[in-house]
Amino acid sequence: MKTVLITGANKGIGLETARQLLQKGFHVYIGSRDLKKGNEAAEKLKSEGLTYVEAVQLDVTDENSVKAAREEIGRKTDVLDVLINNAGINAGSPPYTALAASSGEYLAAFNTNVIGVARVTQAFIDLLRKSPEPRIVNVSTSVGSLSLQSNPEWPMYNYAKYAVYAASKAALNMYTIHLAYELRDTPFKVNAVCPGYTKTDFTFNHGGEVEDAGRRIAKYVLIDQNGPNGQYFSEESNPDGGSIPW
Repeated sequence: MKTVLITGANKGIGLETARQLLQKGFHVYIGSRDLKKGNEAAEKLKSEGLTYVEAVQLDVTDENSVKAAREEIGRKTDVLDVLINNAGINAGSPPYTALAASSGEYLAAFNTNVIGVARVTQAFIDLLRKSPEPRIVNVSTSVGSLSLQSNPEWPMYNYAKYAVYAASKAALNMYTIHLAYELRDTPFKVNAVCPGYTKTDFTFNHGGEVEDAGRRIAKYVLIDQNGPNGQYFSEESNPDGGSIPW
């Protein structure tokens, strides 16, 4: 049975992705900053007949928390097949502009959305290396595309200008490129995936269905050795399913 760790998975897109991968036969570790909420999410999934799931306390911004999660999962399994870096925040206060945001808001966003991803990836890379087909999916957003954000013809050009969030996700995309490059001669597949604008707490319940978002992420967990590596995907921005520009 393949194993997957999903950060920030006690609700929203992370929880739905956990549900879909459980349905595909994975053993899922739900990373949750609040262990109580993580356990509640795991029990909810178990009540649906999805039994191979357990919560682990994991705050991606806390070095000790990440180390403890690595030790806990390492006691349960020798191999981690998949890491989904899903935890993220939209730091910044309305109107989310580059000039209005405080330095603290920038630091908070980058600490979670970039440094947190690097921290978790480095902590679990040894378990991932033991998998015959390791996968890393970094949950990004088309808002992090420099090419799209600077294109006046992009439908979201005059809409999604979340400066702090977008800057952090653009940095995450660059991290994804470098990580894929460093792992290029291995069985790893590393990709950045935009789940789309989705109805969750994150978007104040505006957007598309969470089931579609979970499917978009799960798709790049399930790719075989002929699948893409080091690419950036958004079905909303490219309905044909191809990659989008960085």
